Amino acid sequence: MSSRVLLVGVVKLSRQRWVKADALKELAALIKTAGGSVVEKLIQVRSRLEPATLIGKGKAEEIKELCRQYAIDLIVFEDELTPTQLRNLEDIIGVRVIDRAAVILDIFALHARTAEAKAQVELAQLEYIKTRLTGLGIEMSRLGGGIGTRGPGETKLEVDRRRIEQRITALRRELARIEQERQLQRRCRSSVWQIALAGYTNAGKTTLFNRLTSANAKVSDQLFATLDATTRVYQISQEVKAVLTDTVGFIRNLPLQLVASFRSTLAEIRESDLVLHVADISEPQVESQIDTVNETLTVIGAGEKPTILVFNKIDRLFDEAMIFRLKRHYPGAVFVSALTSTGLNELHQVIWDYISKQMVIRKFTVPENRWDLVARIKRSGILVSERVFDGRRQLKIKGFPAKLGKLRKELKRV
Repeated sequence: MSSRVLLVGVVKLSRQRWVKADALKELAALIKTAGGSVVEKLIQVRSRLEPATLIGKGKAEEIKELCRQYAIDLIVFEDELTPTQLRNLEDIIGVRVIDRAAVILDIFALHARTAEAKAQVELAQLEYIKTRLTGLGIEMSRLGGGIGTRGPGETKLEVDRRRIEQRITALRRELARIEQERQLQRRCRSSVWQIALAGYTNAGKTTLFNRLTSANAKVSDQLFATLDATTRVYQISQEVKAVLTDTVGFIRNLPLQLVASFRSTLAEIRESDLVLHVADISEPQVESQIDTVNETLTVIGAGEKPTILVFNKIDRLFDEAMIFRLKRHYPGAVFVSALTSTGLNELHQVIWDYISKQMVIRKFTVPENRWDLVARIKRSGILVSERVFDGRRQLKIKGFPAKLGKLRKELKRV
């Protein structure tokens, strides 16, 4: 049976209510993804936040009555709560209380499939719990009660701080090993152009990934459906191919524990040659989401990466003026529908135009009849010219500097 949830937000000024209302709308989508049902939303205007309960004892008593009246069994605050506030609110209201960060961690736990994703989520959960041990007290023993209690690490919640620290150390060691393997894989791909998809959660990155690579990655109309980095070959032209990586989506105020735990996955963006920033054009807060993604890219060290902004889901847009306005505001952006393939040819051309500008022309000279070497050279890029003189064959190839440089070193050894 799903949790019946009351959402609570606090603002200091009345004019901030609309911003908080949008935030609660997004939180409601998170609750739905986590399997809960939002019964009511509440926004309190309070010029001075109460250190003990955030909302004050009077408002907490009011919420207690709402919970009794509407059979609410979970309260979720959009604002971050301290351990003391969590404990005090639960003591007054008599219903379990969590904050937005706990919901996001719960969704990540719900969608973790691979060993790496499970380890990353468990580490983030333990880091989150560790700072709340004192405030939660007896609540540490209440497991399996729905949203905010799930996860690969849920059986570890009753252990003391020392045991949690030991588990955190073991998880960090395991993730460091995985990160070393990923670095080795990236080095093996260093001679191939690397493109990463990034964007707000549920912007349609995986659908676009499947379209560009003919992959069959799982697509779901849910927040954070993709947690693992998936890489496939993207054939740009007959002679040139790249690797395209689908990555975890971002969200406003993404818990810092998740950013830290998913550093090996997010490194796929940081180490890429080009980022495709996918934005959902049908989302009313799309420009705010773009800003959030740009801020997150900066946090993970990818803020300076060459980026192509891709507005997705134009099949859901019925206001043509919106496209004209966004084109003026974001020159160079591409407008597509990954679902219907509209605009994908234009996106492909924009990617090819950018990548071709990064390519260089190099000369290779080999014995005239070394067809094995000739074939190897031709596979490394686009043949510009070929001529034979004095028993030698000279080929001009247009390709990526790293790949052609690696080929030259290999030919010298031959």
